[in-house]
Amino acid sequence: MNRTLWVLTLAACMAQTGGPVVVLLGGIVGADLAPSAGLATLPVAFMIVGTALSTIPASLFMRRWGRKAGFVFASSYALFGGLLAAMSIFWGMFWLFCLATALIGSHNAFVQQYRFAVAESVAGDQTGRALSILMLAGVVAAFLGPQVATIFKNAGLGTLYAGSFLGLSVLMSGAVLVLTRYQPEPVLSVPSTQSGRPLTEIAQQPNFRLALGASASAWIVMSLLMTATPVAMHRVDAFSLEDTAWVIQSHIMAMYLPSLISGFMVDRLGAVRVILLGVVLLTICLFVAFLGRELMHYWWALVLLGVGWNFLYLGGTTLLTTTYEAAERFKVQACNDFVVFSLQAIAALSSGYLLLSMGWMALVYTSALVLVSLCALLLHRWRQSLMAGAGQTAFK
Repeated sequence: MNRTLWVLTLAACMAQTGGPVVVLLGGIVGADLAPSAGLATLPVAFMIVGTALSTIPASLFMRRWGRKAGFVFASSYALFGGLLAAMSIFWGMFWLFCLATALIGSHNAFVQQYRFAVAESVAGDQTGRALSILMLAGVVAAFLGPQVATIFKNAGLGTLYAGSFLGLSVLMSGAVLVLTRYQPEPVLSVPSTQSGRPLTEIAQQPNFRLALGASASAWIVMSLLMTATPVAMHRVDAFSLEDTAWVIQSHIMAMYLPSLISGFMVDRLGAVRVILLGVVLLTICLFVAFLGRELMHYWWALVLLGVGWNFLYLGGTTLLTTTYEAAERFKVQACNDFVVFSLQAIAALSSGYLLLSMGWMALVYTSALVLVSLCALLLHRWRQSLMAGAGQTAFK
């Protein structure tokens, strides 16, 4: 594997800590600062909205100035976002805290482009393995982010949790330093007359629809359940912050640790079969969440959620890279991420309301409907493959 992969993997170990910190503390700090209980998870939703709104600008920025400039720029303002979050907690300003998490989320839109930078730097038959190595950075982030948030929660400005976000700023500064060593593949220069097929034509491909559906379903279900879990555990069911952090850490590690094998599974079994396995795992996750709300119910549900997310997202991303030519990459990547993270933002915005107004089971039932929709896309692709005379490869 090449230098690009290892530099971006090291940078991702620090750059990806923003999500775990906000997921762990966003709802808890929000519950303390928000003008009403129903707005408690809004800071987490703002992070995801920040990601969704930045997906297209991130792609356009890097098309114009290159991936390195985009990655360094984003980590730099994420550093400022951590400082702003700390100050907003100190001042007790809820909406300023939401703005800070939105900045951290905007940075995540650039971090999501790491996977495309890695995919472009390796041969097609190595894409799954390369992406799985990159995704292993999430294991480090899953431990490092919540650990920093917990250890330094009393270390900033004499206000609980302000130090957690100061620590996040330090991690982002480390990401900036690592990214200065990044030497990206040359950005493809494409004449305006060679911009490739229109998006409407690309979107007609069954593989594109399934790739988009798999990634979107992964993030929607994950956002519905994960965003609500800290509030459900710590505020509703009165579990300790340590228990809540353990469940969230376990979940985030489960999101990325399967990358030790999932990349090889994609290369060997095919992206579609890995997506199908992800659907099965998320179905079991929902069944566990349906059974109860004891500590181990939360733990098992969130761990299964993480593993299922990994298979769906890695399978969807790998499948997406087969649906476009080089000249089409930026617009297809931007379209994919905009749809995925816009839907994720809607899920996150809905999560707190569904939990506090309708209860935990509303989240479970809504997630089940999402999986049913993804199963319909899988069935459609299978039928299209049969019609094309490719029955033996329908699930590859």
